[in-house]
Amino acid sequence: MDRQSLSAFLEVAECGSFSIAAEKLGLTQPAVSKRVAGLEHHLDTPLFDRIGRQVTLTEAGFALLPRAEGIMQSMIEAEHSVRDLSGSVTGKLTLATSHHIGLHKLPSVLRRFSQKYPDVGLDIDFLDSERAYELMLRGKIELSVVTLDPNLDPVFYAETIWPDPLHLALAADHPLLELEDVALSILSKYPAILPGLNTYTGQIVSNLFNKHGLKLNVSMSTNYLETIKMMVSIGLGWSILPAGMLESPIRSIALGEPSLHRELGFVYLRKRSLSNAASAFIRELQMEAIKP
Repeated sequence: MDRQSLSAFLEVAECGSFSIAAEKLGLTQPAVSKRVAGLEHHLDTPLFDRIGRQVTLTEAGFALLPRAEGIMQSMIEAEHSVRDLSGSVTGKLTLATSHHIGLHKLPSVLRRFSQKYPDVGLDIDFLDSERAYELMLRGKIELSVVTLDPNLDPVFYAETIWPDPLHLALAADHPLLELEDVALSILSKYPAILPGLNTYTGQIVSNLFNKHGLKLNVSMSTNYLETIKMMVSIGLGWSILPAGMLESPIRSIALGEPSLHRELGFVYLRKRSLSNAASAFIRELQMEAIKP
């Protein structure tokens, strides 16, 4: 089993499509099909059921999946170990980050890092924080800069870079602005626009209401905070947003509760040996944490 065949197998399993996998790998669909077919021939068993346009793993495919992920991760780590013996910061860094952090927190870090280490190729995935944890477990992402899981699994190491206070956000003409502070019982009667309640940020808000036995009146949900900000600004509902997004025409008043907050920072698997590039990127992030 060679690396190219395993990579094609894993991408098709991830995407559920030969054509999408080919696009992500930068190959033609026939090339991806040939690599998977070669692997199936080597193992003497089909790995995918192809029914119309649907592609699903066979029993043998499911059995191979975790082993293939482990082999790929071991190969990547072996390459890092050999390359890093020289102490140079080169190679590729696979990095995941959320859209919000990528827009508002990372630009200066990325600029400094690229200037200091021009020989590192950055492969950045913009995705939900929760998805980043899944991909790290599968060995596809080396380092993530995301919203930190409040209930972090001990297999991960995490470090806060940006404490991120959260505030009640309202349109400039929202009737709640007539109050000095807002009780949750009052807030629950008005439509809310929140991140999905399966996200860490959504769970922070949901847990607060559940603690008081109150129901959220969620009228719309999206994981993109910029979209939530726009919908709040035109009066479609209230939300909870980071302090840095509270600019005109968004207004905020105090919640009659302890302040809400989340932590933004970096995460990686404890058992994974970090490349020189990942270690250098972490140092740049830590410089952000000590800025005045």
